[in-house]
Amino acid sequence: MSKPFAGVKILDFTRVLAGPYASYQLALLGADVIKIESREGDDMRFGNRANDWEKRGLAAPWVAVNGNKRSVTMDLKKPEAIEVIKRLVPKVDVVIENFRPGVMDKLGIGYDTLKAINPRLIYAAVSGFGQVGPDKATAAFDGMIQAMSGLMSITGFPSNGPTRVGFAGADVMSGFTAAFGVASALYQRTHTGKGQLVDVAMIDAVTGFLAQQFTEHLMTGRVHDQAQNLSVTRKPTGNLFKTRDGWMVLAVMTDPQYQRLMKQLGREDALPDPKFKDWPTRIANNTALHGIVEEAMKQRSSAEWADIFAKNDIPAGRVLSIPETVKLDHYGRRTILQAVETEHGPITVVGSGFRMEHDGGSIDRPPAKLGEHTDEVLREAGYSASEIAALRSDKVV
Repeated sequence: MSKPFAGVKILDFTRVLAGPYASYQLALLGADVIKIESREGDDMRFGNRANDWEKRGLAAPWVAVNGNKRSVTMDLKKPEAIEVIKRLVPKVDVVIENFRPGVMDKLGIGYDTLKAINPRLIYAAVSGFGQVGPDKATAAFDGMIQAMSGLMSITGFPSNGPTRVGFAGADVMSGFTAAFGVASALYQRTHTGKGQLVDVAMIDAVTGFLAQQFTEHLMTGRVHDQAQNLSVTRKPTGNLFKTRDGWMVLAVMTDPQYQRLMKQLGREDALPDPKFKDWPTRIANNTALHGIVEEAMKQRSSAEWADIFAKNDIPAGRVLSIPETVKLDHYGRRTILQAVETEHGPITVVGSGFRMEHDGGSIDRPPAKLGEHTDEVLREAGYSASEIAALRSDKVV
């Protein structure tokens, strides 16, 4: 057995998060990802907290999306470096980059140039607004795309204004979309024999994750409010509630679940109330119903309610911090968190978000030191020791 992308070789020109997240997903699944970095390294390597890992060029945010990759340093402004790339391209399957459209063309290694060298090449380009259109040259960043895509307009509370999600959502959605696009193109190539351009616009990627909201607006004209902590169904019992010592989210969406909830809360008296007879009336009287549920939930701890709800098939979850979440027994039975040894000691990283029966995603090599594999990759491309020494002497690599 072998991993899904074993034998697939990727030249990775990506930086920061969206692009590296894409190539990381493929690296977890067996692709040989050769990360082309400047001689100074990806800015994300060194972070901004000045801890020991960052001083080593292994900042946690960089490590999180660059495991399993090989690092090659190169000054792409030098013609000799471009010749190295052109020499590598016939032996690779995929190029991934997330520069502004046109940058790779100016360097002399854009899609048209590289596909002429290797017609089977899959070239994935991640940018804010894609490779065509009036905004294609506009620089884009996660927060900017969260704002322009509509994501912020449906997040948070009206009293606080539009709100970013608590992680670089636009970057990660774009990276995952790019990985899926590359996987699709690789599969298609198995029966066409042809490479192609995979054009990922970050704003499109986020739109893809907001399919329900966009479709509902386009079909009915509905303008979505900020979601606060409500379920997208707007059912009052799909919301955040205080407990005696914390918070819980209920996901009570059916009438049988609602009946069981009210019984366990000791509020069966509210069941015959006409204000709460069905979901339309419950939604219309959301504030009143929320108050009844929360007042009851304040009488017990989150742990107590979690036990009660689990025993009575009432969907609910405690609000946990990341330090609390990583202690869940769940992770001992799964493969999402994986340890890898480094010369500085073991670290734990996040792997693939899914399991396979065999040969799924895994961390097989530690995050690379800057330029760690430069000589190795050049030798594989046919460069002699003297040629490599000359490239180093000229500060090409």
